[in-house]
Amino acid sequence: MSRVAALALACALPVALLCPAAAEPVRSEAPLATVDPTADATLRPALQIASLTPSEDPAAEMAPLVNAVQPALDARYAMRPKLVAKVSLERQEMTVMVDGEVAHTWKVSTAGKGYKTPKGVWTPYRMHTMWYSRKYDNAPMPHSIFFTGGYAIHATPHVKRLGRPASHGCVRLHPDHAKVLFKLAKEFGRDNMRVVVEN
Repeated sequence: MSRVAALALACALPVALLCPAAAEPVRSEAPLATVDPTADATLRPALQIASLTPSEDPAAEMAPLVNAVQPALDARYAMRPKLVAKVSLERQEMTVMVDGEVAHTWKVSTAGKGYKTPKGVWTPYRMHTMWYSRKYDNAPMPHSIFFTGGYAIHATPHVKRLGRPASHGCVRLHPDHAKVLFKLAKEFGRDNMRVVVEN
């Protein structure tokens, strides 16, 4: 018998003859449940598109939702700091934001080799029009804004070094810029200011 004829014969035989196990009925512990699609509303479309009509006043329908959400948005906005001094270690630059808008962009000097400027987000904890470093030979630190530990933003006379790492860890600013930032910090209050140091 050729292969073609054998294949045709096999296709014609009942499955029970070729594989007796396949002919045995499947036994189950519990009877199979039958599902009636019409009995479960979740299996049917929840809405009938033909019955939908456009809203006559969408603004009025949305008003309750807006009224419920707006107080939360107002509270979140009120918690947002009014003044942010964001320092980029990579760019050696400070971006000053007032009420969410960029107000100033200045060159800075952060930690030089062998020192570090910590990264993070802080609320300043004290300010001094003039401070002298207790750690570094009473070095003057005009318009100091201390944000963590002994680290501060302050003015420096070494303006030619601004734009590259040069400090012992503090964030140095041009004296004019440090004065402006100090004035803003006093105007808004320390609690409404954040210092952000990032890569």
